[in-house]
Amino acid sequence: MAHLLDNHVLLHLANASILTGIMLSAMTRWGFFRYWWVLTKFAITMSQLYAAVFLLSPRLTALAEGVRGSDPALLFATALMASAIAFQGWLSVAKPWKRTPWAEARLDVPPPPRSVICLVLLAPVLDWLLAEVVFGHAAPLFTTLTAIGYPIWRRVRLARRAS
Repeated sequence: MAHLLDNHVLLHLANASILTGIMLSAMTRWGFFRYWWVLTKFAITMSQLYAAVFLLSPRLTALAEGVRGSDPALLFATALMASAIAFQGWLSVAKPWKRTPWAEARLDVPPPPRSVICLVLLAPVLDWLLAEVVFGHAAPLFTTLTAIGYPIWRRVRLARRAS
């Protein structure tokens, strides 16, 4: 059951979670690299993503296929992941550390257009449809395009306004 949840539910929820975190950084005054707590959350998120894909998922697959019995490392890794998520939640509320030394002085970030907010909400759904209907496996195409495209679009838009 854990294998099915991992491949058909948690994978898509993880992609949606990463997108919302990245887009909240991109669309708000917090930014990506302005505050240590945001940078820490980003590093934890990326570590969790790769740990889940390359370490936990193969172990769940092996467990589902009956290759080996109970795996204490899987239990430990799951507890570690849950603890990291709790720590990230605490970071979001407490915002404990100051700005990074390379933070830009300007903090006025214009709000994104409603169309961008709709795209952020729609991208994980479109990725899920793409995965389930077209490819048969996860393909975070719209999530990736949104996460990469919006900061570039905003930078170009701000440069045009400044000139």
